[in-house]
Amino acid sequence: MKSLYDVPAPAKLNLFLHITGRRADGYHLLQSVFMLIDWQDTLHFERRSGGQIDREDLTVALPQDDLITKAAHLLQAETGCTWGVHIRVQKEIPAQAGMGGGSSDAATCLLALNRLWGLGLSIQQLAIVGVKLGADVPFFLHGQNAWVEGIGDKISPISLPHAQFVVIKPDIGLETAHIFADQRLKRDTKPATIDGLARTPYDYGHNDLQAVAEQICPPVRQAIKRLAEQGLKGKMTGSGSAVFALLPQGQIWQQDPDLANCQVRVCSNLAVHPLSGWATSDN
Repeated sequence: MKSLYDVPAPAKLNLFLHITGRRADGYHLLQSVFMLIDWQDTLHFERRSGGQIDREDLTVALPQDDLITKAAHLLQAETGCTWGVHIRVQKEIPAQAGMGGGSSDAATCLLALNRLWGLGLSIQQLAIVGVKLGADVPFFLHGQNAWVEGIGDKISPISLPHAQFVVIKPDIGLETAHIFADQRLKRDTKPATIDGLARTPYDYGHNDLQAVAEQICPPVRQAIKRLAEQGLKGKMTGSGSAVFALLPQGQIWQQDPDLANCQVRVCSNLAVHPLSGWATSDN
């Protein structure tokens, strides 16, 4: 059993995000496609005896009790494991971007510690732990691009053609709760079907959060405008401030000096999570 792992935690993009209703408990009913991309964090794990869990931030300072630390403590508590771990975090995915960085880190932590601590849990067992950390964590654990419904709990794996995307993250972020609480938010989009996605996967649907986001965070609108000036159709991902656009094959993204304060990357999508197969399936 290895005592060291250096492992990736990839980001995701929402190809669209429709709000189709709202439950009595306040949770929004969604439809979306989550797609893995190669913008990623790297987490370094070293097993320790004695049960202590600590974290070292190599790039960006994270909150003391972030999702990585919460994931490690929760897995330890749920399994009764007596091992500890030292985790070093090389954070690259921006926060409040709608790219799932925190959830991806938590999923990678669960997958890595499942091996590092010799727990032998299945993906389904890890997902029961993961959903307690956030609705997006099971998606990253299952490790495939997916059609997502409900409150994010209904996940159906799908295949997507290889493509590249320009991703722009403005220098300010957006808080999920802030957008979902806005009275201007459209909450009655007609339910879509997965068949429609198959015909035009990268030109399908819209993000119901985008109109509100553009009002409370003008850099979102500005970034979409910059994409349009290069002939690209921009769209916001998730509930954060990052936007993206499909980069047609053969087209080169021209660096824009007006985006100097933004993080801009050309990313490729991933067919599967880099840690696919790190836990067994119950199916």
